[in-house]
This record gives sequence, structure tokens and C-alpha cells, in this order.
Amino acid sequence: MLHLLKIEWLKIKYYRTFWVLSALFTLSLYGVNEIVYTVQHNAFTNQPATQMIIGTPPFQFPEVWHTVSYISSYLLFFPGLIIIILMTNEFSYKTHRQNIIDGLSRTQFIYVKMTLCVLIALVSALIVFLVALFFGIYENNAGFSVENIQYIGMFFIQTLSYTSVALVIATLFRRSGIAIGVYFLYAEVLDQLLSLAGNYYFNNAGRYFPLESNDNLIPFPLFKSAKDRIVEPANVTYMLITVTIYLAIYFFVCKRKMETADL
Repeated sequence: MLHLLKIEWLKIKYYRTFWVLSALFTLSLYGVNEIVYTVQHNAFTNQPATQMIIGTPPFQFPEVWHTVSYISSYLLFFPGLIIIILMTNEFSYKTHRQNIIDGLSRTQFIYVKMTLCVLIALVSALIVFLVALFFGIYENNAGFSVENIQYIGMFFIQTLSYTSVALVIATLFRRSGIAIGVYFLYAEVLDQLLSLAGNYYFNNAGRYFPLESNDNLIPFPLFKSAKDRIVEPANVTYMLITVTIYLAIYFFVCKRKMETADL
């Protein structure tokens, strides 16, 4: 596998689009949290009653792990977009065919793409960890705490789910323009509409739809008690099981398609 990853690294090492998107994603992770932090800080300063309503400041330990993970989850389209571009390039430039001619099996080829999804998710979670650590230390009013740090792990799973969906779409459609369009249509519109319909007609069954169950891993961090009285909170254990099942399905579909499709 290490040899296969080295081959993958040679493909992206000098690929400018990959590095530009990665840099934009990293800067956006910090930037969007900085914006929310500034708004929250100004609200607490100018309207002290706001802190009484919210409780522990969201960017102090231990809440910062939850807050930054939740805010950052709105940018998960970036890792998915990166995977789509990298995968569709294989089909556009026929490098997948050349790799297989050179000795890689179809299974090895798709396995290394799955591993790339995992690595991108790990790096993304590490960046979120560092961003949360920075804001927590910057506030530094409650002392360091690892309570709620499990939300960084939830962010990793969320990222893996988005990149896996992107891998499925890229494997099925192969053309970058079509794949990107389908990805955004499904991730940002279709899954939301189906989840709303499922919740309305089937007693909250919509929360178990693919990306909706994934999004439920990190609930909205503020007004927890009031929100829970209005809407029954999703069971995290059930959500984790659901997301794990979907991940297995994503990888199976990619593997099956790659093993049976014409090169």
C-alpha cells in the first residue's frame, strides 16, 4: 500500500489545482471560525445578557472542540471536490488505464483512492483540531480541557463520508463537470429535500438518510437544552452505525464499478 501511495503522491505532487483547493480549504476553516468568533465576542461584549442566555462561551474550553467542529462542517464540500477532480482526472487522462497496464490490479487502484479519502479526512480533522486549539488557548479563561474532543473524531467521520460520496459519484460519472454538478446537487439540495420529506411523512426517518445522518453526528452547539425540548435529539450511536453502513456501501459500489467497468 505504501508503494501505491507513493504513486498517488507523484500524481498530485505538482498538481496546482489540488494545492490551491487545499490552501483555500485550510484558510476557509480558520476564516469562517474567525468570523463567528468575532461576532460572538462582540455580542458578549456589547450585550452581556447574551452570555447569560448561551452559557459557556462557545470558543472557550471545553466547548471550543464542539463549536469549531460544527462550524467547519459547513465546508466539507471542499474535500469532496478535491476527490472528484483527482478521480475524474484519472479517467480524462487515461492514467487509470496506464496504471493497470503497468501492473496495478483494478482492486488496488480503487483501494488507493479509498485510502486517499481516509488521508484527506485525517488531515482535515488535524487542521480543525489545530484551529480549535488556537481559539481555545486564545480565550484561555477556563483552562485547557479535552472534554468534547470527540467532536474532532466526528468531524473526521463526516469528512470521510463526504469524500466517499464524492468518490462514488466520480467513479460512476467519470467526467469532472457532470460529477461536480451531481455532487453539489445531491449534497446541497437533494439529500436535504429527501430528509425533510422523510422526517415529515415517516416520523423523523429522514435523519437516517446518507448525508443527513452524517450531519447529525455534530449537533448545533448552542441552546442545547432548549433545542432538545423542541426537537428530539438524534441518537449519536444510531447515527454512527448508520454512517458506517453507508461508508461500507460507498466503498463496495466503487470497488464493484471499478472491477466491472470498461477501461
